[in-house]
Amino acid sequence: MSAIPANTLTEATAAIEDVSSRIEDVFARVGHELGRGHLIFKELNQGLATLSEELSGAEIEGAANALQEIAARLSELAEALPAESALLATIGTSTAEASALLKPLFKHIQMITIIARSARIEAASLDGDREGFLAFTQEAYDLGKAVQGSIEGCARDQQRLSEAVATASGRQREFESRYRNQLVSESAELGAAYSGLRGQRRDSSQLADLASTSTRKIAEAVGGAIISLQAGDSTRQRLEHVCHGLGQLSEAAPALVPEREAREDGARAICQLQAALLRDAQGEFGGDIGQIVRALSAILHDAGSVVGHGRTLFGGEDGGPTSFLARIKQALAHASTLIATCESAGRSVDEALAIVEDTLAKFRQAIAGLAEATVDITLIGMNAGLKASHLGSRGSAFVVIANELKATADQVSAGAGRLRPVLDGIERSANELKELRVRGDPAQLAKFEPQILQVLREVEVGNERLGKLMSRLVDEGAEFEGLMNSAQGLMSSLGESSAALPAVAARLETASAGAQRPQPEAQDQAMLDDLFARYTMERERDVHREFLQTLGLASIAATRRVEAVETADDGIELF
Repeated sequence: MSAIPANTLTEATAAIEDVSSRIEDVFARVGHELGRGHLIFKELNQGLATLSEELSGAEIEGAANALQEIAARLSELAEALPAESALLATIGTSTAEASALLKPLFKHIQMITIIARSARIEAASLDGDREGFLAFTQEAYDLGKAVQGSIEGCARDQQRLSEAVATASGRQREFESRYRNQLVSESAELGAAYSGLRGQRRDSSQLADLASTSTRKIAEAVGGAIISLQAGDSTRQRLEHVCHGLGQLSEAAPALVPEREAREDGARAICQLQAALLRDAQGEFGGDIGQIVRALSAILHDAGSVVGHGRTLFGGEDGGPTSFLARIKQALAHASTLIATCESAGRSVDEALAIVEDTLAKFRQAIAGLAEATVDITLIGMNAGLKASHLGSRGSAFVVIANELKATADQVSAGAGRLRPVLDGIERSANELKELRVRGDPAQLAKFEPQILQVLREVEVGNERLGKLMSRLVDEGAEFEGLMNSAQGLMSSLGESSAALPAVAARLETASAGAQRPQPEAQDQAMLDDLFARYTMERERDVHREFLQTLGLASIAATRRVEAVETADDGIELF
């Protein structure tokens, strides 16, 4: 009967059936895992797109602009501190200079009152119009005393001003030394936060698109891998056909009819044909497995890319999705503390400026009164001197006193003239300082905080959703990675199992070898035609035809089958 050892056929059939059963199990499991992975990333892509829109919304834009405004204002505060300190120092110097000018002025005014009293004594000794001379001297005395009271008030105000300026200057220097660097640092931090928010808003769409692209690639790769899994069913069918062919050679095969029993050359031919079909099936299957494993590797890479895009887009690499907002809130808290400190330190400056403004008004009023008084005193002295000169030698002493009164009044006027530019300088410095205080008013900065904190609260709500999404992305990404690694392992193990099939084919070829090429007879060719009729894939038919050509045969049944397929399918090949 068959020249092929029964144990060879049995072992070969068992090995082939083992691989065939593994194929069915592995491909079913891998297909399920790929389908699950496809759903995971389809949902994640939708979530990423939604949160990308939230992060690029108007709320983030408003927060970013407010951060920029506060950063700019803090920078202005830091830059203004040296100028404020310098202006306070200038005001302090000018105040001291004004104090120095007030002292001789005060002495000159005292001298006027002394001279007026002397003139009064002298006027009392004059004969003729004594009452007129006494009236002159009394008026000069009264004017001197009035001006003296005004200047004494200026001196008191100047002392109060000096103390206020010294206090403000000291606090300003202390604040500058302690907090200026912090203002610069917090301004830079908020500026970086602004840039970060704008950059995050700008990049969110781009990164979401990248994540979406990766997810689409995953979906395409999963779909391609699922399609590639069809190769498993094709290979399984081919292996079943090989097992059927080998079964035709078994003496115990229940389907073997006596009139169709293969002769020795026919059995050898059928065995060699099954070996050729087995080699070809394993070769194709190995390529399919390699393609699927490569697709799974690409899917794993893109899955990691999606997770990486998500981390970059929403949280960065160093602290999760809330770390960036936490840094902004911390920077704002520091800025708030500095703003409050600025307000406290600035109050003494504002108080000093108020005192400067009040004191300057009193000084100018006093100087204006002093100017009027000195003019009146000068006129009084001149009139009294002229009238006394008409008295001859009796009025000469009064003339001298009157001239001395005029000279002292001139000195008061000159002293007031020297004081006026000093006061003008104080006023200019005070105005410049006031302008700086208006531009860097901490109260103006403080009003931005509620706005920013409200926006941050809104963003945090979205960030909580984001955190859940990212946790899901990581968790399901890990699940997906596990699925893909499992699928890879299954496919690799299956590939190792199928790699044993060429050895089975080699044993079949060895068992069916002979000194000469098989010469199948007519009934053997009929069996070959029956095997051909069972094929479901064109590749099997091609291998069958090529094998027959090596034997110098052309099966009529095979030829008819090809013609029938071509006619029925209009040239469309199966698989």
